[in-house]
Amino acid sequence: MATAKPASVTDEDVPGYDVLSAFCPRFQHAVELIGRRWTGAILRAMLAGGHRFSDIAATVPDLSDRLLSERLKELEAEGLLRREVYPETPVRIEYHLTEKGRSLWPVVESLSDWAERWLPLEPEATAAAPTR
Repeated sequence: MATAKPASVTDEDVPGYDVLSAFCPRFQHAVELIGRRWTGAILRAMLAGGHRFSDIAATVPDLSDRLLSERLKELEAEGLLRREVYPETPVRIEYHLTEKGRSLWPVVESLSDWAERWLPLEPEATAAAPTR
């Protein structure tokens, strides 16, 4: 069922807008899954090539080990990544995105592009950024 389109939105603005419904449980689940604190950053780190716990932790500033562990378990339960244990001494554990997880690449890329265009940097990030 199509939603009533706000007068300020045209078909040229948002292709396919006229076919969106007001609520979709799958969309809501996806937004809540990816929108959990640090989950988007973890997915982005993994899409960039992070496979080990320490690689991901080093990529995402201020992410606690406890929260990273929790989010990795959630992503594994959702089928977005798989945990691989190598029986070495010491034991080595790697996390790999599944096909389902890798299919989020265009979503992450689109959201990154949107953020670059529309969201300002945090004040401390702006101060640290080189001037052009």
